[in-house]
Amino acid sequence: MPPDGAPPPEVEIGHTRITVPVPRVLTPAERLWLGVRGAALLPIALARARRLNVPGLRWHAVAMRLGLRLLARRTVRWQSLYRLMFFPLDSTRYFEFDFLGGAAEAGAAEAGAACRYLDVSSPRLLPLGLLWERPGWSATLLNPHLPDLELTKAMAEGLGFGARCRTISSSIAEAPLEPGSFDLITCMSVLEHIPRDGEALEAMWRLLRPGARLLLSVPCAARAFEQSIDRNEYGLLAPEADGFVFWQRFYDEDGLRARIFSVTGPPVRQAVYGETEPGAFARNAQAKRSDPAYPFWREAVMMGREYAVFPSVPALPGEGVAAMELVKR
Repeated sequence: MPPDGAPPPEVEIGHTRITVPVPRVLTPAERLWLGVRGAALLPIALARARRLNVPGLRWHAVAMRLGLRLLARRTVRWQSLYRLMFFPLDSTRYFEFDFLGGAAEAGAAEAGAACRYLDVSSPRLLPLGLLWERPGWSATLLNPHLPDLELTKAMAEGLGFGARCRTISSSIAEAPLEPGSFDLITCMSVLEHIPRDGEALEAMWRLLRPGARLLLSVPCAARAFEQSIDRNEYGLLAPEADGFVFWQRFYDEDGLRARIFSVTGPPVRQAVYGETEPGAFARNAQAKRSDPAYPFWREAVMMGREYAVFPSVPALPGEGVAAMELVKR
């Protein structure tokens, strides 16, 4: 035990490095076959996933409705529409969409018909789906990666959201937004990619009015660790001398308390979801990075067979995700 008043001893956090192989280039015929095969097999996979009680499946229907609307208006390239309509979710996103989307909808009455909503770089289907189903809401969509934000903006305009949806290319810490100006903030698996996560979280918390909610998800493990990767996909962080760049951190129970709940207080609701076999998540993520013909159509079935709900973060046998509903008292 440290003496009274002394800071706790530093805890060493594990670190892993991810090397991404150079994927082969598919031929046009291979791309066509991959697209046709995936679209044909997805309905069969979703039927199996329903029998396995996979969460979040309703978001496939939301994505299809949005995609068909955009297809009719011809405002977005077909490649982006295909991914939205047929493969909008993967891996633990099924659980995260179920929790965050459900919490947003459950609190819609409390937020009111004129809810002021901020999304911090979540997968675009989440804010676009919420705006589609809540026509009275106004939203600000924040993303520092401009090319990704431009696609989101094009989809929002194609869906007819107009003046009730604005986009800002900025980090959350530097966003030109007024404190206390939002009734709801969503942030799905983003905080872990920000090296100064405490600063980002404090900025989100300041932007909420009293009584408003932050819906947040982050990757977790029984013991915290961080990852670096040798591919600077977004170009938002400077690489180290060896070419690797910070990728993400996995929070353990102590990390959630020290890095998140110290700012927000404990969540009013929390759920934990993760792999049942240690290492399955990492192998799957690497397969997606290296194989351009990866069969995304079977992701939902994989979730039902290889992932489960756990009672707490320390109970996770490997990697997982924690989703939280946090209310600003």
